[in-house]
Amino acid sequence: MFKATRRRLTLWYAAVTAVLLLCFATGVYFYVRSTLIDRMDDTLKHVVEVVERSLIVEPFPASEGGDRLNVEASFRHNGDVVEADHIDLEWFSPTGQLLWSTFDQPPTLPLQLNRHGQTIHLSPDHLLRQVTKRIERGRQVLGYLRVSHPWFEVTKPIQQLIFDLTLGTLAMIGGVAGIGWLLSGLAMQPIGESYQQLKQFTADASHELRNPIAMIQANVQTALSYGDPQMQHHQLQVVERLTQRLGRLVNDLLFLARSDSGILQPTGQALPLDALLIEVLEEQRLVAAQAGVALSLQISTPNGADCEDETLFAVQGDWDQLARMLTNLISNALDSTRSHSPHPQAVTVTLTRRSLHLVIEIADTGIGIPAAALPHLFDRFYRVDPARSRQSGSTITTGTGLGLAIVRAIVDQHQGEITVQSQPDHGTTFTILLPALTPLTLNHPSKTAPGL
Repeated sequence: MFKATRRRLTLWYAAVTAVLLLCFATGVYFYVRSTLIDRMDDTLKHVVEVVERSLIVEPFPASEGGDRLNVEASFRHNGDVVEADHIDLEWFSPTGQLLWSTFDQPPTLPLQLNRHGQTIHLSPDHLLRQVTKRIERGRQVLGYLRVSHPWFEVTKPIQQLIFDLTLGTLAMIGGVAGIGWLLSGLAMQPIGESYQQLKQFTADASHELRNPIAMIQANVQTALSYGDPQMQHHQLQVVERLTQRLGRLVNDLLFLARSDSGILQPTGQALPLDALLIEVLEEQRLVAAQAGVALSLQISTPNGADCEDETLFAVQGDWDQLARMLTNLISNALDSTRSHSPHPQAVTVTLTRRSLHLVIEIADTGIGIPAAALPHLFDRFYRVDPARSRQSGSTITTGTGLGLAIVRAIVDQHQGEITVQSQPDHGTTFTILLPALTPLTLNHPSKTAPGL
């Protein structure tokens, strides 16, 4: 499909370029041809003027027919001058009789008065460009002067021009086709990658949706096959849990889809990030206690900052989205730390203020993440080695693989940055930078809030 589209794009590039070049070449051809003809006509007119000034007229009485042109004296030198320029002269009497010519064999052409240039076809291969002028003295017509120039002075450069334009056009079309093939490949590359990602996303989503649906169907069939009310009640509870899991998955997919389309935007209200962290940790404290993990929060103010300033840890954002982001990260940290690790089981959340950013660090002492998995950690439906997930029971690895993708989407919507550092069997640290609402003002020495 993509190769066919690439070929079509290349053909369109080449076709459009060919049409434009053809129009350009046609315009150049007619312009040059018209210019050559105009130059030839100007040359013929100039020769007519020069010859007319050099004519020798002998006076005769009116009774003898008036003044007469001395043909031999007038054209004695003009023939040599015009021969070098491939120009031929003809002199006709007032009655139209040819009296003198530079042609070896004068063409048998009727005398036609034309002062602006005319193309004469002697044969298919022999054309002349002519200018004919009537020469007068007062009211007396002395005769007619016809100046001719061979047409090959136009056809020769025109043929060369046609050859050059054809060769240049073909070369240009070939070059555009090659460049079009290259550019279409570059243009199709992100589309192909997006298509592959979409295929993978669809396959993963179908798999994640198919499992709970199949389990729901199996439990419903089991409940229908048994008449025991207690068994049916148990199966319905399982179905309820599966539908809740399915609902969460659909909500996550909807959230990411709306985030990608730009529909989902933060409300943009000012909110205290420290208060938000305290609220999220209070919600997670029971989970941490059940897992035997020490959960603590440290809020540090920079040197000289006023810890009473309510805007010190304020950000512009959406409370629910930021709470969801922090909940996902802290839940993952708790789940990865409840393993059989010999190290102290603890999750530490730190909030600090830098010049223009608020920094949140969520560090755990869990099993860590392999280095090969770090570049793909925020990909949708990506999960680490299943063997590690069975060992640790981590939500990062046994869940749907959408939690960290949602975290990245929320951070991006708030113009922030998120990074992760991890060492296997030593823990993982997520670092989030969010733009501060107000600039930092320093007045007092630094203070550190006690752990919560």
